[in-house]
Amino acid sequence: MKDLLLALMVLCSAIAPAAENATEKLPVRRVVLYKNGVGYFEHAGRVHGDQDLRIEFTSSQLNDVLKSLTVLDLNGGRITGVGYNSVAPLSEQLKSLRLPLDETTTLESFLSALRGARVQVRSGAAVTSGRLLSVEQKIAKRPPNEDIKTLELSVITDAGEVRNFPVTPALGVQVADRDLSEEISRYLNLVGSARNQDLRRMTISTAGSGDRNIFVSYISEVPVWKSTYRILLPAKAGAKPLLQGWAIVDNTVGEDWKDVELSLVAGAPQSFIQELSKPYYTRRPVVALPGMAMLTPQTHEGTMAEEKDAENNGPVSASPPPAPSPAKPMAKARARVSFEPESAGRAASVADAMERNESIVAAEGQDLGDLFEYNLKEKVTILKNRSALVPIINAHVEAEKVTLWSAASPRPLRALWITNSSGLTLDSGPFNVIENSAFAGEGLIDPLKPKERRLLSYALDQAMRVDRKDDMESRPVTRLRIARGLMVQTSERRDHQTYTLRNSDVQARDVVLEHPVRPGWKLAGDVKPEETSASTYRFRVHAPGGQTTTLKIDEVEPLEQRMAVSNITNDQITYLASGRAIKPEVEQALRRILEQKNQIAALDQQMQQRRSQIDAIDKDQQRLRENMKALKGSPEEKALLQRYTKELNDQEDQLAAVRAEIKSLEAKRNDARAQLDRMAQELTLDEKL
Repeated sequence: MKDLLLALMVLCSAIAPAAENATEKLPVRRVVLYKNGVGYFEHAGRVHGDQDLRIEFTSSQLNDVLKSLTVLDLNGGRITGVGYNSVAPLSEQLKSLRLPLDETTTLESFLSALRGARVQVRSGAAVTSGRLLSVEQKIAKRPPNEDIKTLELSVITDAGEVRNFPVTPALGVQVADRDLSEEISRYLNLVGSARNQDLRRMTISTAGSGDRNIFVSYISEVPVWKSTYRILLPAKAGAKPLLQGWAIVDNTVGEDWKDVELSLVAGAPQSFIQELSKPYYTRRPVVALPGMAMLTPQTHEGTMAEEKDAENNGPVSASPPPAPSPAKPMAKARARVSFEPESAGRAASVADAMERNESIVAAEGQDLGDLFEYNLKEKVTILKNRSALVPIINAHVEAEKVTLWSAASPRPLRALWITNSSGLTLDSGPFNVIENSAFAGEGLIDPLKPKERRLLSYALDQAMRVDRKDDMESRPVTRLRIARGLMVQTSERRDHQTYTLRNSDVQARDVVLEHPVRPGWKLAGDVKPEETSASTYRFRVHAPGGQTTTLKIDEVEPLEQRMAVSNITNDQITYLASGRAIKPEVEQALRRILEQKNQIAALDQQMQQRRSQIDAIDKDQQRLRENMKALKGSPEEKALLQRYTKELNDQEDQLAAVRAEIKSLEAKRNDARAQLDRMAQELTLDEKL
């Protein structure tokens, strides 16, 4: 027997290394990180013959890997399969147990699941054996109005006696059923192992002959990489500041990154999560068993729609982003930059080092449509669950030290008016400024394209004070235009804003004043801004040390009033004439238009009088007809009918005459209106006052 065991041990020791070597790890060679929390990974290696390769992932990675995995045998072999350890949800695994327990089982529900099982209850030195009958919750009252909840076990002893035991810390319950104890152990093992299922191992099986190259790529969820910058201001006048850019990279995936080609993409291509790695269980209808065994079997109507598992319905959007194309090599020789710490107070040596430091690009950049990619020149090593700072920019840039004042921030700020001359797009992130070998302040930078200019504020300027005063005035009509029957009067409001700047320092300041751009207002005068943004004008003001400087900005808001020339009134003509807004001949033309307008009004009044006369005759005729109806059968009927008939005939003659007069008046009015329109259309004027 001992010989047999020894032989088995030797056999296992001989087989184990072969099994371990049969599946080799495929290392990661290239990593591209994006700003939307995904990374693009490339693995490369060699296989011989029929060989399996493995890649380790975390559970959070697997969903992205399954929807983006690409595997290529580059030398004529083939990929026979890809497998990975699937993990069913804990809720589904617990269904295989005989005990009705879930992931959040409490003591009460656990004891209730043991009903009917043989147990031994130990209370002090006494031990009671029997079967568990029930678990009940008891509520006891404690003064003044406090409820105390306790549990109580009911056990039927082997002698048939019902015993009750309050559940206290001193009470012990042991399951005497061996099979049930194993079920409890299985439950605890499942709950405990659920915390250790984060590692997923994917096996890639290949088939072929000889040595071959294997390529694997996929995307995976990763932490967002961050940018951070340092701006070192030179002590020597005329020297350019040094800009250092760093990227903070976190490796939280299941693989070490050893000597990988790292690229950082400033942009966020669309991506999404779909839980493909999680086994999906559909919901089936429950069909009840027949109530009696003698009934004839029958079918039952199915549900119209299945229930959907909310956990397994992931959002759907666009396809995963394509892999970025390799960067084109730059003509400049590759170089490594190292920075040694300097002791405090050695500003001169730091300045000398800045002068000697050439603009060495730590990463090559290229545009990818709306994205920008940093390709690091040197390979990097970042072990899993570790983070690192990697250099992306080390270059001299053009920058001017100024003081920035804006109405949105009434305290003046020290700022750099920087031009991105690094040749690379600067990603958004924090920056800090080093001046005279000391920390001078920090701020935030938005994405900055090459050659783009931007103000970066980083500290308060306590030596500058800025005060602003407004002087608003309204001016009368400044321009009068008449054309095509329309009169436009233009007036304006003027806003005179005076900025007073006091520099308490002995050194002069170049101050950048941000003046708001207001809709409808335009700058007036000779003062021009140095640049204009979407919401502000930026004026440069030189503030000598220990002096007060002023800047006056004039703005104009044009106001227009429009009206039809034919609607002009006598008061308006008098106002324009008194202000010399119109020449005498124009005034005469406007008064002729006014006379024509009055003639039309007189014709309208005459027509209205005629229509009122017609209404009066109509009412009188209605009265006569009513009277004629009332006379039927009366002695006076004959005499009065003759009288009323004569009156009606006379009124009809009057109506005909009045209607003829109205028709004549309407024709005259139409002619007068046409004449008024011609007069208004022929009058033209464009006078600046």
